[in-house]
Amino acid sequence: MYDPTRLAALVAVAETGSITRAAAHLGYTAPALSQQLAKLEREAGATLLVRHHRGARLTAAGELLAGRARRVLDELDQARHELAQLAGLSGGRLRVGTFTTAGVHLLPPVLSAFRRAHPEVELAVTEYEPPGGIAAVTAGEVDLALTHTYEPAVADPPPPGVTVEPLLVEELVLATAVGHRLSEGSGRLPVAELAGRPLISSAPAHPPRRGVESALAAAGATPAVVCESPGYALVCALVSAGLGVAVVPEMVASLSATPLAVRRLEPAEFRRTISVVHRGNRATAAAATLLALLRSGFGRATAS
Repeated sequence: MYDPTRLAALVAVAETGSITRAAAHLGYTAPALSQQLAKLEREAGATLLVRHHRGARLTAAGELLAGRARRVLDELDQARHELAQLAGLSGGRLRVGTFTTAGVHLLPPVLSAFRRAHPEVELAVTEYEPPGGIAAVTAGEVDLALTHTYEPAVADPPPPGVTVEPLLVEELVLATAVGHRLSEGSGRLPVAELAGRPLISSAPAHPPRRGVESALAAAGATPAVVCESPGYALVCALVSAGLGVAVVPEMVASLSATPLAVRRLEPAEFRRTISVVHRGNRATAAAATLLALLRSGFGRATAS
């Protein structure tokens, strides 16, 4: 069964003739859209497009699938419209909280799908650094929020009446400058190999990161630069410049604006879980609809 999100990506490339233009239209980054198209090709078992210096063109298989996809997507849009009328989604406001990584790389295509289906609903997006999104949902400041937790760590239970529902789990990986000795080799790097290595210590006072920072310290990693920022763009830039290595979420490393080398760690117990915070059966119709889109599209958007 083909993922509608990936079918929409193929149709957008067919209509724009460019992965870059299609990504901008759908609210993706170009690398993220390329990943979705590659997954669709694996699902289809055929080459669907050919890249060239002026953009991309669909193969015969791509044209066939795109034609079918248009009809499927039209039917889905019509179904969403009719369901919205039944659910009372002909107006109102949906307030969404997010953190930086999800807000930049994952949430836009989901909100774009929501907007296409329910253009009458006003959208408001607010950034909260975790665990602030949980408090925002509890206080009624937003209808739902994306948040994250890290392992190793001890997570606090959510407040009464609030559900924290995992959407995806990603490994934390070692990011180094290109050509760094620790990036050599295809196997996992034992965490003990970080002993004595200069580490970009990422927001050590940030609650979600404390467990990870403690585990790295226990392994002997030596803080070379303390980066007091919960965001990762600065961390990746410092690593790329050769000031140290860092342990970051796999998604962050793969989408870094600065060149990095990446290696998986052993043991593979360093993880980040991205979750959606909501009010369960007390959610508004708009929030419940977006929650369904997150469940169906968000997790698959980064699944391998």
